Amino acid sequence: MATPHIAAEKGDFARTVLMPGDPLRARFIAENFLGEARLVNNVRGIQGYTGKYCGKEISVMASGMGMPSISIYAYELYNFFDVENIIRVGTAGGMNKNVHIRDIVLAQGACTDSGFASQFGVGGTFCPIADFGLLKGAFDIAQQMKLKAHVGNIYSTDVFYNDDKNTTEKWSRLGVLAVEMEAAALYMTASRFGKKALAICTVSDHLITGESTSAEERQTTFTDMMKLALELGIRN
Repeated sequence: MATPHIAAEKGDFARTVLMPGDPLRARFIAENFLGEARLVNNVRGIQGYTGKYCGKEISVMASGMGMPSISIYAYELYNFFDVENIIRVGTAGGMNKNVHIRDIVLAQGACTDSGFASQFGVGGTFCPIADFGLLKGAFDIAQQMKLKAHVGNIYSTDVFYNDDKNTTEKWSRLGVLAVEMEAAALYMTASRFGKKALAICTVSDHLITGESTSAEERQTTFTDMMKLALELGIRN
């Protein structure tokens, strides 16, 4: 059942896959939270593991950076490996004064500057949104865990170094909470194939206040987000 990007067999992945961007974050989750974890994919260094959390099977695999990358892996997981749920566990830049670094954002919707939706030929604007069941479940678990979690729109962009220096202010005026580079394509891919997706992001830096975290912190210390996603994953 190997695909061009995933060297695995049918049954190697669980029904739910947690998907960080960074392969090292995928390995960190597997090594620190999963029992009986085994490496099921390492094509291009995109590490994928399957193991058990609280006795239930769950997988974690990196997506790489950007919408083209996550859409490839989501497409193949949904269509060739019987995956039903993909939960992105990533980082985002804060774009709202009410959101602070290390806060968690549950992406209800994903605004975007990407042309990804043009392939569907709908002749209008498709709104990429999370699966409501996953979103509600994540919010309920966050409440139980007493986490500071915000629910709302995020902005998925194709541009990391934006030449338009007013972009943050423009999106912030519309109530957008944070910016990242993957969720919109993940949501559209899930919608296209009747699957479920949710992006859970920890705010790693803030585009308004200038606050930031280190690369090491982003890789290994955002464990509240990881635990939240794992708890959600074993319930779906």
